[in-house]
Amino acid sequence: MPQLELLNSILAVLLWVALAVYAFSSLWWLFETVLLSSGWKSDDEGVWGLDDIQVRILTIDAASVVQTTVDALPDQITDVRVIAERDIDIDGATVYVVPEEFDCQATNKGRAVEWARRNVDCHREYILYLDEDTIVTDLTGLPDADFVQFTEKPIYTGSRLTYLAEVFRTGYQFEQLGFHRLSYPLYAWGGGFAIRTDIEADLGWNVATITEDTNLIWRAADAYDLDYRLVDSRFRNQAPPSVAAMLKQRRRWMSGTIGDDHLLPIRYRPLYLTRVIAWAFSPFVPLLLVAAYLLPGSAPGTALYALISTGLLAIIFLYMLFGVVAYRKHPLLWPLYLLMTPVAVVLHAVGAIWGVVDPVTEFEVTEKVAPETVETMNAGLDSGALADHDGTERLVRDSADEYDTHLFDD
Repeated sequence: MPQLELLNSILAVLLWVALAVYAFSSLWWLFETVLLSSGWKSDDEGVWGLDDIQVRILTIDAASVVQTTVDALPDQITDVRVIAERDIDIDGATVYVVPEEFDCQATNKGRAVEWARRNVDCHREYILYLDEDTIVTDLTGLPDADFVQFTEKPIYTGSRLTYLAEVFRTGYQFEQLGFHRLSYPLYAWGGGFAIRTDIEADLGWNVATITEDTNLIWRAADAYDLDYRLVDSRFRNQAPPSVAAMLKQRRRWMSGTIGDDHLLPIRYRPLYLTRVIAWAFSPFVPLLLVAAYLLPGSAPGTALYALISTGLLAIIFLYMLFGVVAYRKHPLLWPLYLLMTPVAVVLHAVGAIWGVVDPVTEFEVTEKVAPETVETMNAGLDSGALADHDGTERLVRDSADEYDTHLFDD
């Protein structure tokens, strides 16, 4: 009997440790989203005009996708550069092909942007980096900051499962509203980002990493008293077209985050570690709740453990709620999304677990869908809507106050 009691006590301690790690990350998210987010929107979002921006779009050779991205830029942006791996024709932009013989420490996307840094002139205040599939929205200027992050709202491309996971991830990324109060923004993922030209030129991209954007902002935070600003414009990029593509994407994100953790100061390490664990192992939170009810009543703190586990489980649903709010889904659809939250949690985490267990070191571009296909799949888009879009306005629906009544598309 004493041995059984000791075993129960050890098990209870281990469960409390697991709960504490996940609770730290969840409560930090609430702290960022609710408290640190105060004052995130400044009054100087239009200090720098569109003529102060050079746009750089990275691609291998996705000509039709890039052409649509260029066509959808505001007319006031006249300095558009496409950095490609193969020769393509793009109207309205100057195309540069990275020479095969160019060699540096960076690889793949990092190699391309490092070549551009050395060889493509920029006389504008900012460089705005966009992925090949990013359709800008509500872009009328930039705030006076060193690094400007734009939020995203991935668009449906044919996989309902990946779209669901993207809605969930968009809700989680509401924490970005609090990044302006951190010395080190926790990541640079989103629809695109702008950086002061002189800072980009000074730091460069010549480092071995597969998450170049986050690596750059961490190095910038170390070298400068970085002024970070978030602009909630919800640029539209493509949700992964398949679950397999999404899992590889998440694996790369997690692998890159782990590989670049040495750039963070010691005080950020506990936050980084708990976030990695929370992201990858969030599907196991319900098991903590089950364990609480399976523990014998004599185990230390069983009732309190069950209460905290239930609260942490509820936060997972809160991420999804924030996501459907960001997507402006009609309130009648909210219960359906909340019911599908467990599926989204698992989908979002499996690739991250893969990245923890078997990190990838090579950059793999997420497959993109032809613009015509995106327009066909989304009820809110007419044929040619992407290319005809004026990037100074919204893509779908004239007002942010209008609700989206479609479950899996715009």
